[in-house]
Amino acid sequence: MRQNPTRRTALLDAAIEVLADEGSRGLTLRAVDQQAEVPTGTTSNYFSNRADLLEQLMLRVRERLTPDPRELAETMRATPSRDLVKTLMHQLLDRTRRERSSHLALLELRLEATRRPELDIALTRFFTADLEANVAFHVDAGLPGDSGSVLLLYLGMLGLIVDDLTMPEVLRPHGVEALVDNLVDRLFPPPAGEEAVDQE
Repeated sequence: MRQNPTRRTALLDAAIEVLADEGSRGLTLRAVDQQAEVPTGTTSNYFSNRADLLEQLMLRVRERLTPDPRELAETMRATPSRDLVKTLMHQLLDRTRRERSSHLALLELRLEATRRPELDIALTRFFTADLEANVAFHVDAGLPGDSGSVLLLYLGMLGLIVDDLTMPEVLRPHGVEALVDNLVDRLFPPPAGEEAVDQE
């Protein structure tokens, strides 16, 4: 197996585009070669088989979807609050829109995993680790709510993101950004005393 990191990353990015555009049936080593505009056989020099490609593709998707550490650090300078949760969720939505291919690729992998037990195991491990990391980040940062409400936020944002990426007209009349704010407000209501002050 060849070890040129730049070439490997370019091939993984090409694989993500193929998966997003053509679906799992279209993802072949030859198709990745064509998408990356490299000589036939290049991808097979870097990945032993399709399963190896899929596993490394998941890791590459995670890299592409991870927020920039400097931007995140700047965001997290704010006081932990519902408003900060809203900011983080809007940034997540913006990231998913910029990385549309990565999310569509993950959706394709989810579907394929229902038919391939070995992929189901790998993908379950992948999503479980991400969910646990997100819950830990939220709780450790002192943001409002507990692990249960963060799980519900994850589920709500996942559904919203899927519609926004695949059938945007479904949510457009309701205002996607407003829906994000409403979701956070309902999951993390202010304490009774704070609410009374707001109403005055």
